[in-house]
Amino acid sequence: MEAIPVRVLNLNNKPKILDKGDVIATCDPVVDIVARPQEFSGAQHLQSTLENLQILNEEQRTAVKKLLNEFQELFSTCDADVGHCNMTQHRINTGDHPPIKQYPRRLPLARKEEAEHLVQEMVDNGIIEESSGPWASPIVLVKKKDGSTRFCVDYRKLNEITKKDSYPLPRIDDTLDALNGSQWFTTLDLKSGYWQVEVRPEDREKTAFTTGQGLWQFKVMPFGLCNAPATFERLMETVLRGLSSEACLVYLDDIIIVGRTFEEHLSNLRKVFQRLQNANLKLSPKKCRFFQKEVTYLGHVISAEGVKTDPGKIKAVVDWPRPETIHDLRSFLGLCTYYRRFVKNFSTIARPLHKLTETKSNFNWTEECEKSFNSLKQALTSSPILTYPRTDKDFILDTDASNEGIGAVLSQNIGNEERVIAYFSKSLGKPERNYCVTRKELLAIVKSIEHFHHYLYGQKFLLRTDHASLRWLLNFKEPEGQIARWIQRLQEYDFEIQHRKGTSHGNADALSRRPCGESCKHCSNAEKKFGIEIDTSVKVLTTTSVDPWSSSEIQKAQLEDPAIKTILKKKLMSADRPSWQEIAPESPATKRYWALWDSLHLKDGVLYRRWESDDGRSYRWQLILPKSRIPEVLRETHDSASGGHFGVMKTLSKTRERFYWDRLRADVEKWCRECHACGARKGPKTRTKGHLQRYNVGAPFERMALDILGPFPVTTKGNQYVLVLMDYFTKWPEAIPIPDQEALTVAEELVRSWISGYGVPMILHSDQGTNFNSALFTELCKLL
Repeated sequence: MEAIPVRVLNLNNKPKILDKGDVIATCDPVVDIVARPQEFSGAQHLQSTLENLQILNEEQRTAVKKLLNEFQELFSTCDADVGHCNMTQHRINTGDHPPIKQYPRRLPLARKEEAEHLVQEMVDNGIIEESSGPWASPIVLVKKKDGSTRFCVDYRKLNEITKKDSYPLPRIDDTLDALNGSQWFTTLDLKSGYWQVEVRPEDREKTAFTTGQGLWQFKVMPFGLCNAPATFERLMETVLRGLSSEACLVYLDDIIIVGRTFEEHLSNLRKVFQRLQNANLKLSPKKCRFFQKEVTYLGHVISAEGVKTDPGKIKAVVDWPRPETIHDLRSFLGLCTYYRRFVKNFSTIARPLHKLTETKSNFNWTEECEKSFNSLKQALTSSPILTYPRTDKDFILDTDASNEGIGAVLSQNIGNEERVIAYFSKSLGKPERNYCVTRKELLAIVKSIEHFHHYLYGQKFLLRTDHASLRWLLNFKEPEGQIARWIQRLQEYDFEIQHRKGTSHGNADALSRRPCGESCKHCSNAEKKFGIEIDTSVKVLTTTSVDPWSSSEIQKAQLEDPAIKTILKKKLMSADRPSWQEIAPESPATKRYWALWDSLHLKDGVLYRRWESDDGRSYRWQLILPKSRIPEVLRETHDSASGGHFGVMKTLSKTRERFYWDRLRADVEKWCRECHACGARKGPKTRTKGHLQRYNVGAPFERMALDILGPFPVTTKGNQYVLVLMDYFTKWPEAIPIPDQEALTVAEELVRSWISGYGVPMILHSDQGTNFNSALFTELCKLL
């Protein structure tokens, strides 16, 4: 027998002594070879992970090694090692819809064996089981990028009858914004995440599929079910609930853990590991990246510096061949649109391509499309790193408009550099492209602020745009329609306007004389109607004026008001409620404020009224308004664009939300009653009546009046109307029951009941009702 050399390796640091005759191994002939999933020990996982931690020092590597050793059971060791979550089950609610049975689709002979192998593999791994229910869906085999096959089931018919779960997925841009301030990053990926969630036993038969060789159903949640993302996102947010966005963020099975320091990051990672372990979930070690300064997450490259595009995805854009069909073009635009926040004026650049997808004509690739196609590639390859928004810095919003679209840049001053946070762009529709230059600029302002609402609302920001355009907008005395809506929308935000030269911004020419050219009818008519005067030059306000609504100015006005000053002085001195004898010499208005003593309070030295709701569960603070400020408030709550010239009750309600003064209701009623704009629009309250006229009646039965009364309850003969006829001279009346008030019925009854007995009248007098003005009745009158 030939000797077979065998190498023996001692994996321990301690020496091992082998005595003569010790059996250290046995050798047996191979009977059969069975392919099993490759397994790895926890030590191999750890070693592979530590090799990628070159940026850590020895002490930090030791801490990471200890943490990974502690949670090594959390990592999957092979494809069959999938976790089984104990916190939820997937439900498929189809109501009372009958089961759907679809026949298997024919597979190529070369792929039948492959399908059977994949089915057997899922059976061995406990993913599927045999089914005997009435449901069945066909399978689809899809090739992966690496050449392997993905086993899918076509659940479209099942999804159509499934009651949808509306649990939302996080917005990717919001997720990225929350990474501000982080220096360390770890990304985790669950091992076959969907398969770690069980399907409710009574719903498993609905997942049944057939390959032509038996009927199988999923024990775990398969891909392709319409509510699977909602179920999984709800599960992950439940598992990680209580951990703030400063610790970790989750999007389906992609988890990112962050930290400002190494110690904070290590602590956050331990918390996440504990939550996943308690939920019996497992991670895929191949897809996890620990303690990195830069990671790829949700198609973006994340670092402490900011967010940039994924080079792998951008390479796919750059290598994309020229589209030959609308389907190819839509796929290209879909990938580009995912990164539109990185591209300035994206909509304008991509407009020719979008127009090509909308047209119903043949696919016609023009030179303009080729230019747009290449420009998008160039813009994405040279896209900047977008910084994270910071709440401790003021935002800067630059807006722009062109004939094709509008755009904006949101940025912040960080350090000594202005850093871009995001771009916004929007193509103009046909009506919007007809706007004058000024309106396009204004539209850019409004739409940009609306787009960045989640950044700008409640924050003071700097708006850099053409100062004349916005000034023209805000100078309207009585804005209407679109202008009024724009003003009302902008009033919700706190911003400072900075004039900006067109040469420094690349914008449309500065509009310093009038908002637009003489050819714009809308602007010309607006100037004539509202008496707007535009200065010949734009002046930027640089002086600081006193805020008339500051606490000091309001207190000053209250102390100057005879009705308020006595009460305010007592409150400022923290005095007790004055007696009636003290207040008796005061005016009736002061006495009414005295009656409200217990509900009057000071805030920053200003007198307010605490106004409680009827049920006593809520309250609001009303500023005690001095008489000198009443016209200004009523102009705002009634006359302005946000006031809307509403009636007394709405104006009163709006005013009471923030203010109170003596005889408030009477002042509001008087203001609304005397409002010229309301009076002109509403017209007189009483209808004007025509003067009575003399009517010559002539001879008997010469002039006749007729009208119809009803409807009344239907009689036994089917009549429910009364035709009333009367002679003007003799006052002789006739009342004839009729079943309806159609022209034919009225004409027949007129001939039978009146004309046949009294002759044809010279004049018929009616109330111009439709039954008397119809073509049939008109012809009857001509014949008579």
